[in-house]
Amino acid sequence: MNSKQMLGIVEQYCRKITSTYEEIKVTRIADWKTMFVEQTGESGQSVMLDEYKVDGKTCWAGYSTRSQTVYISMAV
Repeated sequence: MNSKQMLGIVEQYCRKITSTYEEIKVTRIADWKTMFVEQTGESGQSVMLDEYKVDGKTCWAGYSTRSQTVYISMAV
């Protein structure tokens, strides 16, 4: 996933509150998070979130290649 695709997903979510983008699932997590631990069975993987600003709103988002999921945390 490149930064342009990620920005498009974040903008679409922030403006329309959609839960999918093509084949990628979008999941909102708790507000003000900058990291998320994705659980897979008995193990987990940390997903680092980057800051994005959309229409004056700040959010954090990161992509998991394992589950093909974008995790979004709002910071408003």
